[in-house]
Amino acid sequence: MSRFNQSMPDHSLTFLWSLSVSIKDFGALLGSLGVKWLADTYGRRNAILIVNALSIVGACLMVASKGSGSFEILIVGRLIFGLFCGLAMSLNPLYIQGVSPTNLRGAFATLNQVSFASGILLGMVVGLVLGTDKYWAMMLSLSLIPAVLQYLILPFCPESPRYLFINRGQEKEAEAALRRFRSSPEAVMHELEEMKEEAAHSQLEVTVQEFLKKRRYRQPIKLVLIINLGSQLSGFNAIINYSTKMFAKSKFEEAKYLTLGVGTVNVAFTIVAFFLVERAGRRKLLLTGFLCLAICNLLMTITDSLLSVVPDLRSLQVLVVFFLISAYEVGPGPISWFIAAELFDQTARPMAMAFTCMLNWGGKFILALLFPPLLKLCGAYVYLLFMVMALVAFTYTMLRLPETRGRSFEDIAAEFRGAEGIPLNNKPSFNTFA
Repeated sequence: MSRFNQSMPDHSLTFLWSLSVSIKDFGALLGSLGVKWLADTYGRRNAILIVNALSIVGACLMVASKGSGSFEILIVGRLIFGLFCGLAMSLNPLYIQGVSPTNLRGAFATLNQVSFASGILLGMVVGLVLGTDKYWAMMLSLSLIPAVLQYLILPFCPESPRYLFINRGQEKEAEAALRRFRSSPEAVMHELEEMKEEAAHSQLEVTVQEFLKKRRYRQPIKLVLIINLGSQLSGFNAIINYSTKMFAKSKFEEAKYLTLGVGTVNVAFTIVAFFLVERAGRRKLLLTGFLCLAICNLLMTITDSLLSVVPDLRSLQVLVVFFLISAYEVGPGPISWFIAAELFDQTARPMAMAFTCMLNWGGKFILALLFPPLLKLCGAYVYLLFMVMALVAFTYTMLRLPETRGRSFEDIAAEFRGAEGIPLNNKPSFNTFA
């Protein structure tokens, strides 16, 4: 290290690199713990504005690390930025779900994933241009732009009408907010009646103990657990994180440009999901996505095993990678982030979104740590583990998840209030795709 006029051992550099990369996911995992308190105390919109400050502080610290020559400041900056990610990725869908009309709720929630995927692609492109020793600090400072824009625009948007009505009991304020979101007075009155019905069956507050013990929440908790872990441990994050190394190993000269292709497919199919989620429904897209992910991981095992014997299979491997990314983003990717907001009632919703965030970022963090050693230990067969996770998620979703498209929050919540859990209206067969 230049600070101490000596070089750092390779194992120490490797550790610091791994820590710098994974600390953001760990920060996001910690950040998710504060979602319920912020959302219920300050409101959905105001909570987003509050946590936005973490994005600015984190970006400033990361930029300052270059001038100070301190890797410690860089790591702390990424940790704080991770706290922001963990909070924002739960608060954004929570706010979107609270202001969206029922018939477009899933589509608007999917836009959050479109933005997320677009950010990944933009990061890849900017990294090719500014990812140098001279300009990397400038690259990290670019996250200040959306943070500042949010402070300029979001204050002009109303608070979530559902939060105002059900959590705060402010009916007039909720009606005023709804009138700004809806063009029809009839739609406003209809949604107010829905809120009254939901409020009649909701507690003022749900504690963590009640959330875990209440019978009405047991099945939704299991669904959220299986869907999110199935999504995060289905191979997608391994492909996104290690695609450049994978393509380089397959002797592709311009592996980084193929990685850009991965990012492009990622964005394209989140847009496809945006148009399909209100037509095909959540259930069908999840089932199709998980089944296709399982098939892709099986094909990844086969192609990776035979690549040394049949080098021409590398082109097929690229196609399988692209297909895996598309299968993830057309269903499990976007839906796993917002399905909890539809399965729980208003008072339990923030805690459910915090649980979702913990599972998603926890899955990313664990995979970032374990995938390299698992790949060394299992080789190509590591993808079979992802295949098993996708099949488990497919099976449980097919047996237990009701369709939520076009249904009010109260209608969905009522399905879980029965003493025996949800009625299994859907038979466990491939007819459940219908």
